Amino acid sequence: MRIVITSDLHHNHHRSKPLAEELIDKINRAGGDVLVLVGDSAVLSDGALEACLSRFKFSGTKLFVPGNHELWTRGSDSYELFTRILPQRVEALGWRWLQTNPFVSDEVAIVGSLGWYDYSFAQVSLGIPRRFYERKISPGAAERMEEYASLLAPADDISSHGRGVIARWNDGKFVQLHRTDDQFLDDLLAMLRSQLEALKGHPRVIAAIHQLPFRELLPPPHTDQWDFAKAYLGSPRIGEVLLGFENVREVYCGHSHYPAEAQLGRVRAVNVGSGYRHKTFCAVDVP
Repeated sequence: MRIVITSDLHHNHHRSKPLAEELIDKINRAGGDVLVLVGDSAVLSDGALEACLSRFKFSGTKLFVPGNHELWTRGSDSYELFTRILPQRVEALGWRWLQTNPFVSDEVAIVGSLGWYDYSFAQVSLGIPRRFYERKISPGAAERMEEYASLLAPADDISSHGRGVIARWNDGKFVQLHRTDDQFLDDLLAMLRSQLEALKGHPRVIAAIHQLPFRELLPPPHTDQWDFAKAYLGSPRIGEVLLGFENVREVYCGHSHYPAEAQLGRVRAVNVGSGYRHKTFCAVDVP
């Protein structure tokens, strides 16, 4: 059995779309038995997701994991998109909604999760208090926007370094969950744990998680703006759940656009490494 895995196509993005279509055509030619998309394929508006998924001419089983960009909306409820609308639209196109419907064969089982963040990956060196991460804006950017003025008091817990960081995470503008990030992550971990409990007797499980489950997969230090974004790349709590099940052998993720690989005990963890300017896929052969 050959499993093809990719992520972060961002098919709706003008710069990313041509590269995404090249990669899709390459996957169509390569073929395989199972195809897994691990999040951020396309936003839901204007038929972008349908245009992306319909371009695949893949005869095998097609598995879909959502990313944070699939939850982006202007005024709608992102939680309703995630729990009701997205599954319906994905399944209508012939894809399995892996978030709640694992793939199981004699050789391998595949579970999936969007995953989420709880700011555990925030870089302490920036000296930015948690309240800024909760609002998804840095101190330097908050100083320039009146609506965030309340975040600046008290001022004595913001480092001079942190005040110089000008950045924001766009989930703050386009994701409307009506719950905290911690609460949403709790929900997702409960779903993932339930899937894994049901598969305890299976000899081999692969997990497809959009966000990073292990600190070891984080990109290296870069600019302050990119280091601010690390708070939103995932959570080690995801990895703790995965490592709690002995039959989980491999984990594939995306989201950071940075290729990385780590061995965590018995678990091989791989970030596919697709991004706006570069697209790639992994092929996994299961005997």
